[in-house]
Amino acid sequence: MHSTVQYQTQPPVSGLTLVELDSASAVPVVGVSAAWRKLLMQAEMAAPHLQVATIEGEHGTGKHTLARYIFSRSPLSSTRFQRRDAREWLVTDADPATLAGFTYLDRVDLLAPPGQGLLLGVLKNLQDRPPGRAVLLASSQTSLRQMAGQGLLLPDLAFRLTAIRFAIPPLRMRREDVAPLAQSLLERICARYQHRPVALGPGALARLLQHNWPGNVRELASVLEAALLETGNGVIRPIDLALPSGDEPLPEQQPAVRPESLALDAVIRHHVQYVLDLNRGNKLRSARQLQISRSTLYRILGNESLLAH
Repeated sequence: MHSTVQYQTQPPVSGLTLVELDSASAVPVVGVSAAWRKLLMQAEMAAPHLQVATIEGEHGTGKHTLARYIFSRSPLSSTRFQRRDAREWLVTDADPATLAGFTYLDRVDLLAPPGQGLLLGVLKNLQDRPPGRAVLLASSQTSLRQMAGQGLLLPDLAFRLTAIRFAIPPLRMRREDVAPLAQSLLERICARYQHRPVALGPGALARLLQHNWPGNVRELASVLEAALLETGNGVIRPIDLALPSGDEPLPEQQPAVRPESLALDAVIRHHVQYVLDLNRGNKLRSARQLQISRSTLYRILGNESLLAH
């Protein structure tokens, strides 16, 4: 049975919550902003009674982390946390109507119309069963109700999924959380690499706070991991952080540059090049943020000369 343990590795910070689900998988839920504390309070209140709910938020905001937090507060916390891709789950499971336990259904916003119909059938079946036997927690990078309004999602499916909805604000809207997140992430990264403790040096936190974080918490983790590998004395300097300089405008201030073609290949290549530029040509870091392999990155860019760098 999972045990929930609250711990703090530094002196208490107001509003800072760290939760360890079990010894094998530590999942920190960190934040001091009013928006984040309100979200955790909603999760605490709803978790014991959930049957169907949705977590919405941009890529990298921590939807999976919040799902694990809700799971730890659920009556089903003694069962297995099942993370499934919405598209694969509806194709590979012989009988989704037999849903049981706690299922985190990732990226329901990517479901095609046939998959939407199948999921709607699962929800109707779940509604007819006694509560407490199964929880379905979906995730989406876009507003499901907005998708329904645009004709991209079955309205009945959208309303059933979002009757209870947790909306995670992007990191740029809760900059107070950058410092405690950075501290927690550095501790985890150091532990993973079995590295001695590393601290942010003078000016480093200021640089982190100036950045717009289009990749949210996932991007912050990637930047800190790269900085850890750059530093040699246990202190991360501003120069170690692979971020735009203070003289460059933040991404949201830059004029939108559209790809030359609207063909899908061109749009994908344009976005990959944008992420590569943000990381100053660092292909490993770019691939991690895009959640693809470096070989896939090279294929998308389609330029063999990149392999020489």
